[in-house]
Formats: sequence, C-alpha cells, structure tokens
Amino acid sequence: MMAINQWEQAEPGVKRKIHDPGKQMMVMEVAFEKGAKGSAHNHPHEQITYCIAGKLAFHVGGKEVVMKKGDSLHIPSNAVHGVTALEDSQILDIFTPLREDLLDVN
Repeated sequence: MMAINQWEQAEPGVKRKIHDPGKQMMVMEVAFEKGAKGSAHNHPHEQITYCIAGKLAFHVGGKEVVMKKGDSLHIPSNAVHGVTALEDSQILDIFTPLREDLLDVN
C-alpha cells in the first residue's frame, strides 16, 4: 500500500503521490519522464485526469487521446486505459469511489 503525501516510484520513469483522501473520492498526482509509460489497466472507479504540464497520449477503450497542459479526460468505470508521456509531464488523477487497492484502509 502507498503512503499518503509521499512520492513513490510506480513504473520506470513514473512516480506518484496520493494526497489526503476524502470519504468518497481521492486525488493522485503523477509525474512522467518523456517516453515513460503507464501500463494498460482497468478498475471499477470513475476517473478524471487533468494535465498540469507536458503532453501525453492516453489510450482509453481502444481510442487515442492526446492531452496537453489544461486538458482533462474522463475515464469511465472499467475502461482499459494506459498512457505514454510525449514530454516530461504531470497529471492529477481524481477517483471515485476511493481506490482502496492503493490505500491502506484496514
């Protein structure tokens, strides 16, 4: 499980930090080095991703969406999604409900 408010290496060239969660939603900050990939995955949580900086190519449900600073993207529950950083980039991921798989909720 992740520590809250501490950066953690998630994948090569990708680090993440979970901010203090609420009761039903949470925010995770993710930083990518150019060329880094977030592996394709899915989860039952709804997700909104907001690009703070850089440029990324998201693959969601078989479609590519290129995001740049100021763009946002809705990722539906259970949609398979992954990302490639086209530049050094930073995003905020907002999830609802809580991603208990990333939190120590025991």
